[in-house]
Amino acid sequence: MVTLQEKGVAFDIEYVDLRNKPDWFLALSPLGKVPALEVTDDDGQQAVVFESVVINEYLDEVTPGRMLPEAPLPRARARSFIEFSNALLRDVIGLTGAKDEEALAPVVDRLGTKLDRLEGEIGEGPFFLGEAMSLVDAAFLPALQRLAWANDLYPELASYRGRPKVAGWWAALATKESVAKSAVPDLRQRFETMIARDRGGYQSLIGARVTSA
Repeated sequence: MVTLQEKGVAFDIEYVDLRNKPDWFLALSPLGKVPALEVTDDDGQQAVVFESVVINEYLDEVTPGRMLPEAPLPRARARSFIEFSNALLRDVIGLTGAKDEEALAPVVDRLGTKLDRLEGEIGEGPFFLGEAMSLVDAAFLPALQRLAWANDLYPELASYRGRPKVAGWWAALATKESVAKSAVPDLRQRFETMIARDRGGYQSLIGARVTSA
């Protein structure tokens, strides 16, 4: 969604309940995962593209401008950190699944190690590769967004404290119009409701308290 917004691509969107996937969606998406992009190109050829990384790179290739470096080595580095974003997201999701403080501690440690690595990799900013937003930023957005909310729910995490580049990176992303338009307006409320309803873990108690306040 961010890449579509950044590239100025006109599109229609259909949201899917992943706990009750409709048959038409399963027919389109071989892995039954979102996102899936149904495309008709200029020659009238139709296809379905799935997996976020593939979709983003396709959109980047068929539209003006580039959201990845042109040179092979910086481009490979960018792609490597796009993969790193998936590991970060898994740890962020782990925050809400921990059953108690003992289970939470190793997740926080892993998360801190990854954030420290990012702090050392970010250059002058404000975005990961510099002044312009890239596909690396789009890839990290789900993790950074949810981590910001987790910090609000559990201030002791303080994940961005002492990491000014990571904090500045998230702050820059949070002001982007493409980010604001990349999800439903009540996404945070849905996120907190999901934690309180579905997770049943240590962070769920915090989420339930905030949601009911």
